[in-house]
Amino acid sequence: MDYTNSALKDIKPVDEKWFAAAQKRLDSLTKPLGSLGRLEEFARRLVGITENSIPHLDKKAIFVFAGDHGVTEEGVSAYPKEVTPQMVLNFLRGGAGISVLARHAGAEVVVIDIGVDYDFGGLEGLVHMKVVKGTRNFCKGPAMTREEALESIRVGYELAGTYAKKGHEMFGTGDMGIGNTTPSSAIAALLTGRSVPEVTGKGTGISEESLIRKIGTIERGIALNRPDPADPIDVLAKVGGAEIGGISGLILGAAARRIPVVIDGFISTAGALVAYCLEPKTADYMFAAHNSVEIGHKAMLEKIGLRPILDLDLRLGEGTGAALAMPLIEAGLKIYKEMATFGDAGVSEKKD
Repeated sequence: MDYTNSALKDIKPVDEKWFAAAQKRLDSLTKPLGSLGRLEEFARRLVGITENSIPHLDKKAIFVFAGDHGVTEEGVSAYPKEVTPQMVLNFLRGGAGISVLARHAGAEVVVIDIGVDYDFGGLEGLVHMKVVKGTRNFCKGPAMTREEALESIRVGYELAGTYAKKGHEMFGTGDMGIGNTTPSSAIAALLTGRSVPEVTGKGTGISEESLIRKIGTIERGIALNRPDPADPIDVLAKVGGAEIGGISGLILGAAARRIPVVIDGFISTAGALVAYCLEPKTADYMFAAHNSVEIGHKAMLEKIGLRPILDLDLRLGEGTGAALAMPLIEAGLKIYKEMATFGDAGVSEKKD
């Protein structure tokens, strides 16, 4: 059932009066006006998103959605798909990049099997919400049915609600899925209007020959399935992935509940772009963690209207960029909440 339209009605724009109230306090702090740059922007946005003059970020969660991709049959990845379940186990053991950086950020890591072509049984610590056992090869037909695409969005949306009820006040997005830069590039091309070569990079480090094959694979899949760029669900179903849908749903659910969500890299931003094209007001609730090395990332961020916080030549995924950006966003909030005002400190203000 397509519940998406009713869910989208819960997403409201941020009321600018909250920005104005936050700015008034920021301007009263013991510093030259605007001297803390984007840290002030982060604080202002958090006040507006939460509609709380003194927001809290005591509980944070980074959601790593895992799924496989049938298009790996076309030789588009440097790694075999067996790596997907192996990395899921690594996440749960706490040994992955996201595990380390989430501990640094003080964030919980939530690992979701939304589409891995592997039976984990009742593995403890894993969120079991499988929609598909890997997508189908979109060079032979649609990657998913429309119903499967909608279900992947529903999974993310419901997880947002579950963790909001647990008291989590900031979300981050992450992904795991061998081959997932290929569907992400297809989504980027279709929803930004750019050509496939303009938005397709080397992913996990494929050769120039493999990159040419990857571009051709995406172009064939688009020509075969003819996704409708005016229908983000159609795009997600025909050339996307379950983990991308899950990320999209998480963002929609966060926006509906006024929870800030930190978007990781290329794959996460493909999910963010689907969410944005379904409801542009979601952009008000997103922070772009970083600018990925993947060439299509910038095009998607520009389409959504997001400015990345970091530029560290990252291309790992998993939510690692989100984990790195979270402490900077929190730093902006700490400045806003804890820095003395001119009146508090007895410091003379600037003369006109």
